[in-house]
Amino acid sequence: MEPIKTIKSNVIRKRPGQHKRYATGFKYQQDPTFFAQIANDLIKEGEVELKELGALDVTPSFRGIFFKAEKDVFYRINYQTRLFSRILAPLTSFTCKDTDILYREAKKIKWENLFKKKSTFAITSNVSDSEEITHSQYAGLRLKDAIADYFRERTGKRPDVNTLNPDVMINLHIRKETADISIDASGGALHRRGYREESITAPMQETIAAAIINLSKWDGTRPLYDPMCGSGTLLCEALMHQCRIPAGIFRQRFGFEILPDFNPELWDQVKKGADAKIIPIEKGLIAGSDIAPESVNAARTNLMGIHHGGQVPIFTQDFRDIEILEDTTIVANPPYGIRMGKESDLKAFHREFGDFLKQKCKGSSAYIYFGDPIYASHMGLKATWKRPLKAGGLDGRLVRYDMY
Repeated sequence: MEPIKTIKSNVIRKRPGQHKRYATGFKYQQDPTFFAQIANDLIKEGEVELKELGALDVTPSFRGIFFKAEKDVFYRINYQTRLFSRILAPLTSFTCKDTDILYREAKKIKWENLFKKKSTFAITSNVSDSEEITHSQYAGLRLKDAIADYFRERTGKRPDVNTLNPDVMINLHIRKETADISIDASGGALHRRGYREESITAPMQETIAAAIINLSKWDGTRPLYDPMCGSGTLLCEALMHQCRIPAGIFRQRFGFEILPDFNPELWDQVKKGADAKIIPIEKGLIAGSDIAPESVNAARTNLMGIHHGGQVPIFTQDFRDIEILEDTTIVANPPYGIRMGKESDLKAFHREFGDFLKQKCKGSSAYIYFGDPIYASHMGLKATWKRPLKAGGLDGRLVRYDMY
């Protein structure tokens, strides 16, 4: 079946002989505008990434970015984005002053065009600035009831809820008096890349690691090193970036595969086209170390699951014992409160790390992510710049230091 083409008027015309399921009237089909969720601190970088992947009419908004895309670009963005957490395909929008209206309008959606027999589903919901609807969880419950009653009234049965691995993921967002109901086209949070087989305490979120690599502007012209690599998330993201490995290459399925106009042939072409651009890497261009043997083993395991991961050496070594690390891009996420221990120990640790950068890393640029920004003041170094980078409830900062 041919993909639906987007024409200049943004109206999708039904072709002769086209299956009736294409006329379901979902909002994204009438106007192929989608929503990409991203941390507010990364909006500008997200705009650039979307445009590079082929998106049009890229428009920043609250907690994300709206964009237009033809079907192949839509698939490509889901498959290759490194910075976004979810891509949403809008089903409907409406004025919503209370949860009774939410329930009523949700029952108007033709859910049978998204659910197969025995499909399971889950709902994520968020409410903000609404005078009457103040509880996100209750709003999500009302949407769940509407879907369940929709099927019960038509078939006598209702689909089951599965919060761990649902077939259909539905996103509800209510802001002020407007409700948006969307399908999670990514099929779950995109930071779950699939390469993390081993982990340690408080691992870095993959999208934040990808953002650090992005903000470092590292292009492979000089080595990249992580002297406290933990389970290797920064190194994995650097490898995928440098080798052009799609961020979604390990995902088993995407949410857009349940959409009524899903084109499996086009999706296969998009995947093969992206995978064909993967390139090798010189051994040692990316490397890292950690004082903890269990962290080194975890990093090696995670890297070995990625294309060319065997080209990234990992050493068991305290950063204080590294002899020299000059003319290098250094990335690191030093331990903070929940990862190490006493505050006095952490202050001394960061002073020593600052001394290491100053004395042994001449000509290098270091991009250090502080989960607790208070410890940046104990580095004893002048920052080139600082960027807020919040993730997982942390008020984090990314700080660049240039050693001359």
